[in-house]
Amino acid sequence: MDDPATSREGSVLTFTLNRPEVLNALDGALHDALGAALAEAADPAVRALVVTGAGRGFCVGQDLSEFRAGAPDVAERLRERFNRHVLALRSLEKPVLAAVNGVAAGAGLSLALACDVRIASDTASFVPAFIGVGLVPDTGGTWLAPRLLGPARAFEWLTTNRRLTAAEAQQWGLVSEVVPAEELAARAADLAQLFAAMPTRAVWQTKRLLDHAATAALEQQLELEAVTQAELVRTPDFAEGVSAFLEKRPPAFTGAEATDA
Repeated sequence: MDDPATSREGSVLTFTLNRPEVLNALDGALHDALGAALAEAADPAVRALVVTGAGRGFCVGQDLSEFRAGAPDVAERLRERFNRHVLALRSLEKPVLAAVNGVAAGAGLSLALACDVRIASDTASFVPAFIGVGLVPDTGGTWLAPRLLGPARAFEWLTTNRRLTAAEAQQWGLVSEVVPAEELAARAADLAQLFAAMPTRAVWQTKRLLDHAATAALEQQLELEAVTQAELVRTPDFAEGVSAFLEKRPPAFTGAEATDA
């Protein structure tokens, strides 16, 4: 296996799934590397994470060659490997950008959907894949897809196994931007730097509120907004944002947590 690449540019951490010879299919070592990268991303000095793939693929999910020795305990493997990545992505207190450089299929597609923002190369494609081998979507696919697409479109897509081009994925709202393949890395870096310069606590709390809203009553959501706002007004970024607005200058946010004062 090639060594997965983790690099940091300022406050942006980039993790590259790096098994290009198998379209970055996930084996045990790659799972461990992704887990380590997500743990590294929790460093307060990191204010945005980019996940991308090497070669022609983003990620095609589980490396099926691992099944040659016999069927493993699939449920336990999902719990220990795939599910922990999705939970880590959704609980990471900073924005996560998927730079989808090629095919995203199966659990690899689910990982892309678990990120906060997706941009795609014009050569990328999006394939549910599970139904093609007689399985249901996993790695959060049945939770993530309907939230992005609505339940009716998500059901049709996941059960017909339709391959979406990058342009179609943008039309559907799965990705926010499509760029030429040779420009993807630079555009992902620029966008990640933009997010990294934002008030990190407010970005995280927006992410948390949107996830909570999917199952909350209006009264519950209003209360959580109120409690969250009361926390954020105690952050240095709020004070900086107000000062910058009044002084008519760009703000210089730091992402620092709320103070006790």
